[in-house]
Amino acid sequence: MEEQKMNEKESLELIAQMIRVTKQSIGSGSGNKFLMYGYTAAILSIVIYALVYFTGNSAWSAGWFLMFLPFLVSSVREKRNRPKVVTYTDRMINETWRVIGALFVLTVLTMIVLGFVIGRVNFGLMMPLALLYCGMGTSITGLVIKESSLTYFPLLALVTAIYMFMTMPSLHTPMVWQLYFGGSFVVVMIVPGHILNAKCKKKC
Repeated sequence: MEEQKMNEKESLELIAQMIRVTKQSIGSGSGNKFLMYGYTAAILSIVIYALVYFTGNSAWSAGWFLMFLPFLVSSVREKRNRPKVVTYTDRMINETWRVIGALFVLTVLTMIVLGFVIGRVNFGLMMPLALLYCGMGTSITGLVIKESSLTYFPLLALVTAIYMFMTMPSLHTPMVWQLYFGGSFVVVMIVPGHILNAKCKKKC
């Protein structure tokens, strides 16, 4: 009986240790992926809004495809610096974001194919969808590593996405949505990312 209790304690301690290691890994300085994606979205929202506003050319909205840049950068970093030990929580989070990434690719491809079929495509739909995808991924990550800011801050993404869907015109995307999108990423990823960094630095 005593041995069983000891094993239970050891199991709980092992789980807690895995969560601590994963949390520390995710919140490691400027390499924090939440900051990478968050700042990329925030900066692009301002730049694209300004370009469309001053030039009157909505083609600048194609600049949102640069959101794939942080993914490429992080993929190269991970290949160069593969961890010697990958915990179960690491694997769970990686698989979660792999699914989120697949959703992005599948959504873009589906919109392109359907665009050819129906004769038009509004990529503005990607903004509310991206908020939902990233919000879900961030919240799941927060649940796994037990970080409340990552779990609950992304709920704003749900509110913003619902607003966009309910007010979206059929043929075009309101230009101000660029700023709504970037501003939402500040709350959904940048703020929680800095909170996570600060907590990890205190424990170092």
